[in-house]
Amino acid sequence: MTIMTARPRRTDTHLALVDRVRAHIDAHADEPLPLARLAAEAGVSAAHLQRTFTRVVGLSPRRYQEQRRLDTLKGALRDGHTVSRATYAAGFASGRRVYEAAGEVLGMTPGAYRRRGAGVAIHYTIVSTSLGHLLVALTERGICSVALGDDEEALVGGLRAEYPGAELERTVDASDRLVDAVVAHVEGRATALAELPLDVRATAFQWQVWRALQQIPSGATRSYQALATELGRPTAARAVARACASNRIAVLIPCHRVIRGDGTLGGYRWGIPRKAALLAREGGVDEPR
Repeated sequence: MTIMTARPRRTDTHLALVDRVRAHIDAHADEPLPLARLAAEAGVSAAHLQRTFTRVVGLSPRRYQEQRRLDTLKGALRDGHTVSRATYAAGFASGRRVYEAAGEVLGMTPGAYRRRGAGVAIHYTIVSTSLGHLLVALTERGICSVALGDDEEALVGGLRAEYPGAELERTVDASDRLVDAVVAHVEGRATALAELPLDVRATAFQWQVWRALQQIPSGATRSYQALATELGRPTAARAVARACASNRIAVLIPCHRVIRGDGTLGGYRWGIPRKAALLAREGGVDEPR
């Protein structure tokens, strides 16, 4: 009698490959890791590794390593190390490179991040919408905060807590094109959200989750488990939920499109009724009363 054995699914093989390479990068993030070296370690071609890793993780191996270095940089800066010492500890070859790379993740220069935003000017406005007050805050780089709430003082307090050292000024005109685009989407009018400049701080994993959120079509939803599986991290549903909860850019990073596996809405930083209303508008169904 011939015993048939199940062949491993290609998806499982790819996930195992990516997990090995990711673990190797995590352990050697402060070293030069060219693609050829990673491919040799994994026993596959460079082209196959690049293609598979990017599809599963959402970042190329090089970009993933850079994000890990930035995580190390952030930790060192929060611990009070100088910028030069933190740069060295994170494995960046030059100060110029760390300033170029840090803009996306820190939302400011490394020095300003170390000072918790000191010297950074943040301009904001608060406008009324059908879902309550909407705060939109901007730096010179782009939108750094979008929040919904019932109390203006609480919204400003949340912004101040996020950037305790920054100079906050309520000077943005409500007719500003960026503000108008956010308001339009909140009110159910289609806008090209992906084209809006963002200036937010996040870890590599948070950015990975947030990019996946931005890929969910308007009107569609995903469970936390499904999103974790799409990211190649099927056991990380709780981590995905935490990344969604840490999102301070309401609507622009659409965490309202993630629901529980049983179909219930789950949590939402700005309240379940607002989450339900946003989903109803995107799905073209009657809004909850």
